[in-house]
Amino acid sequence: MTTRETILAIKKELRAAMNGIVSAKMRAAGMPYKLVFGVELPRLTDIAREFSPDKELAVCLWNENIRECKILATLLLPHEEMTVEQAEIWTDELTTDEMAQILVMNQLAKRPWAMDVALRWILSDHQMRILCGFLIIARRMRMGETIHPDSFAQIERRAQSCLTNANPSLSRAIHAIID
Repeated sequence: MTTRETILAIKKELRAAMNGIVSAKMRAAGMPYKLVFGVELPRLTDIAREFSPDKELAVCLWNENIRECKILATLLLPHEEMTVEQAEIWTDELTTDEMAQILVMNQLAKRPWAMDVALRWILSDHQMRILCGFLIIARRMRMGETIHPDSFAQIERRAQSCLTNANPSLSRAIHAIID
């Protein structure tokens, strides 16, 4: 099956799993996607299991600008294929906090370079990189990773400066670290 045929098969699965009520609510809430099927995460995980992980497929799904395709991209990109460069491209293209959380959970926090990138990202001016950076740090801490005291002091300083203008997602990520 070609990548295009696989994407068509995936979209067929998404249409079959579509939740019209959820989709309508997400569109009404202003979700910035071309299309929203309203498919819940557990069902998307099931759909992803039906297809083999593949970088080309994942990149094509990401570029579809459909909420569920982007989520599937994070599930179908082989972990070893998520490079720092790929992470920065996808992070720069994020338009919702929900997708930032999903990208971190499914890909970014699992990479060996995650903490180094997170420490760099929280110091940036790019709002989605800042959010992803704090989400990575919070997730890695929950996974039991210890942070050097100097790095933690830097994280705390940056967290305090970000809290003054933080949206709810960023605020939750920061409080998961410093509380």
